[in-house]
Amino acid sequence: MPPHLSADRPAAQPPGRGSVDALISQARRLKGDVDAVRRDTQSDGSDPQERWQRALCDLALHQLDDLDEHLGQLRDGPPPSPAAPPPPPERDSLLSRVGSAEWNLLTDEASWSGELFQILGRDPAAAPLTLDELPSVVLDEDRRRLTAMVTDCLVDAKPIDGEFRIVRPDGEARTVHMMGEPVLDSDGSTSSMWAVLRDVSELRRNQRAVSETRDSLQRHRAHTEHRLAVELQEAVLPPWRGSLRLPHQGPQTLDLAARCLRSSTSAMIGGDWYDALELADGETLLSVGDLTGHGVAVASGMAALLGAVRGMAMAGTQPGQLMSWLNQLLDATVQPALGSAVCCRYRPDTRTLTWAQAGHPAPLLFRDGTGRRLNAPDGVLLGATPGAVYAQAEETLEVGDLLVLHTDGLVPGHNPADSVNLLLDLGPRLGETDTAQECVRLVVDEFGESEREGDACVLVARVTY
Repeated sequence: MPPHLSADRPAAQPPGRGSVDALISQARRLKGDVDAVRRDTQSDGSDPQERWQRALCDLALHQLDDLDEHLGQLRDGPPPSPAAPPPPPERDSLLSRVGSAEWNLLTDEASWSGELFQILGRDPAAAPLTLDELPSVVLDEDRRRLTAMVTDCLVDAKPIDGEFRIVRPDGEARTVHMMGEPVLDSDGSTSSMWAVLRDVSELRRNQRAVSETRDSLQRHRAHTEHRLAVELQEAVLPPWRGSLRLPHQGPQTLDLAARCLRSSTSAMIGGDWYDALELADGETLLSVGDLTGHGVAVASGMAALLGAVRGMAMAGTQPGQLMSWLNQLLDATVQPALGSAVCCRYRPDTRTLTWAQAGHPAPLLFRDGTGRRLNAPDGVLLGATPGAVYAQAEETLEVGDLLVLHTDGLVPGHNPADSVNLLLDLGPRLGETDTAQECVRLVVDEFGESEREGDACVLVARVTY
């Protein structure tokens, strides 16, 4: 059997660049020769033989041109693939959220980019909206804003920079930010207006989400701080509720009741306090006070101050000296603060009340249905003057006397002098009560329901023996 053809000679290989160049040269020489024959064929068009020869030459030249082109392609290799057109921007991409437009005022024509059609949800095959038609896709409450911006741009040549909301044909509302300027002709009049419109809906949603989260965190923080301040204040103030009789052993000489009234305009807890404590020497400590400010830090400072009052009073410190040391304590704190206070020591065997004050309303004494304010010894606000000296005073009480200690703001909406007068006006009604608790209830019923800007405390002590 004769061998296969591929066994006799190697398979054909792609031509080398040099051989293709040689073929191109031969084709071009042949084309020159054919063109020379064509030129030699002179004919006026009357001889059919000559016309036939000339047509053959034209056909040969055309085919040789094609051959030259094909050989050139063979030599240069396949042409590079045409670059793929850039894909249209995705709907949620940044490019798809920015579109442009131009409105010609002379021809009333509009030109929109494809992205603007997509932003407004309109068919690209539809005609762009004119400036008169644009408000038709804007929410009613935003149309006046858009009209004002466009009018200022066209009439006063002011740049446009503002936002409005549009409604797409599918009912979806979007927020669009528009920036634009007028285009002036040679005489300075406005011939057209161009604008760039950006879909900022997602941006505004994210901003609202951030703002709502921040507000929620602030509310949670305020609620937490309020709860901590309340818990701290309740933990520090006297544990007794309702009424208390002191001393615990032996004849009970004082009937006590107190109440703390919360602010109606602020959720923050202030630094008001009241206290009644039986001391080691048989005397009784009565005190009320107020540390300026609100919140956990102030409640914590109030707790420290009240702890110091109790400790010094238990050690036998007299009210005037006690105030001086409290003043030094506030002056030495890391966060300086101001405070006011009244501190009293009641000695039951002589019914003597020794007291001092630091910029605080003086106690009110009611006897036989008539009230008066005790004359206050000298004393400035705690923390106001380093090294301040505080005087103290004494008052002898009688059985049936009623002593009212309170902080600022107990009578809301009135200055301190008027507040004292309103409290003193309660004298006849307080004289009809039988217990300190009834006195506190009367004061709260009279002034507790009114709106108050800050907290307030009231402490009532009735001499019973």
